[in-house]
Amino acid sequence: MPGASLLPLSERLRPRRLEDLVGNARARAELRQWADRWNTGELPRHRAAVLSGPPGVGKTTAALAIAADCGWSVVEMNASDARNESAIEQVAGRASISHTLLGESGRGRPARALILLDEADCLTGRLTETPRPVPEAPPLREFLRGRYQSIDALNAAWGIGKGSKTKPFESWTDVPRSPGNSGWARLASARRDIEEWRAVGRTRDLSDRGGLAAIVRLVRDTRQPVVLTVNDDRTLTRYSTVFRTGVARVRFYPIRDAELGDRLEQAVRSERLSVAPGVVDAIVRKSRGDLRAALNDLDAVAPLPAGPAQLAVLSVRDLTADIELLTEEALSAPRYYRSTEVRDRLDAPPDDLFPWIEENVPHFAPDAVHREAAFATLAAAELCLARARRFRVWGQWSYASELMTGGVGIALHDHPVPVHRGAAFPQYLGDMGRSRGIRAVRETLADIGASERDLGFHPRTSIAIGVPNFVAWYRAYHGA
Repeated sequence: MPGASLLPLSERLRPRRLEDLVGNARARAELRQWADRWNTGELPRHRAAVLSGPPGVGKTTAALAIAADCGWSVVEMNASDARNESAIEQVAGRASISHTLLGESGRGRPARALILLDEADCLTGRLTETPRPVPEAPPLREFLRGRYQSIDALNAAWGIGKGSKTKPFESWTDVPRSPGNSGWARLASARRDIEEWRAVGRTRDLSDRGGLAAIVRLVRDTRQPVVLTVNDDRTLTRYSTVFRTGVARVRFYPIRDAELGDRLEQAVRSERLSVAPGVVDAIVRKSRGDLRAALNDLDAVAPLPAGPAQLAVLSVRDLTADIELLTEEALSAPRYYRSTEVRDRLDAPPDDLFPWIEENVPHFAPDAVHREAAFATLAAAELCLARARRFRVWGQWSYASELMTGGVGIALHDHPVPVHRGAAFPQYLGDMGRSRGIRAVRETLADIGASERDLGFHPRTSIAIGVPNFVAWYRAYHGA
């Protein structure tokens, strides 16, 4: 295709069929079973599938591939789109229109339109929120033109044409600015569009308000297959039980090193790339099961001369050492750090640096007065981080970075002072690492969802008797 060579390597080599994906054979089989239930012609019990897993393991690619295998069209909404209640309902409306216009798939199956909500766990609007009210709707003619593109598509979707009682529209000028008392306004398909038109204002709402509630309704009531991709499905399951029991949950895992290496070697051969020995192995180690990141790294080093230059680009940075060094520098001298310098030195979000600064402020403060001033500045940085996470205003990250480094350092010291100890690893992160096992047990028990009849008492009772005792009792009760 024209311009295909300008696309990133990960896009040029994106698989078109589900069987061509690398790794996650079980997840692909579960997704295929879910899609086959839709192809029976009846609405399945689970109308939506939630694909969860880390980035770069093929969730979105799998959704697009299964749609191509089944002959479905795709209506996609990703994280860059407005995903509030009105926007999601319009996506569902477009899917219904695509299904109506497709008719039969040509394979003896009913035609479907896959609704793909990518990165659904990035929604920030709460479940009970409603969309921001808008004052006024645009002219009906312009609304319908944007939805159907052509007048013939409008006539087909509304079921008006030759042989119908309602005269078809010949051009967009025949469509009035408002429905008035027109006969076609009583058609069921036209009434649906008119209702949605009245809900759309001139000012576009780019927030996520009401998005979660709209997704819940979509998953429950959709007549078209729906796929949601998330990094962690717990982000959705905590909002509604429909995401725990009313959807097919398919888990994707990081791709194994052997499969990742084979895919990169295949890419080197098919694209005729020149890479030095050891480059593929270095990319595999650095990517940690992320195929997209691996292909992007291969794409980055391929233009360089085959040799040490390629391996130098792929050197793995020790993020902990970088954070430790920056923490010591920021807290030991009254120097101002710009956010760009912090970002370039760490290549990590300020959330990763915050616990280090918080842990080490008492160790670097010369007295209680300076310690109090430093924590006050750090509290302002934490407020910026909270606002960035809650409202998705990522520009607050720059203020947070500057406050927690230069701001705290200036608050601690009026002039450089000698430092007698290095930065300590955050105690909070250490405690979380040591308690990972017991927290995993608690989360597993909470997700079992078994009834009191099956367990003898409610799983939450484990909080009272202690997790180790509960695990011992559970094994004895079930003969495990």
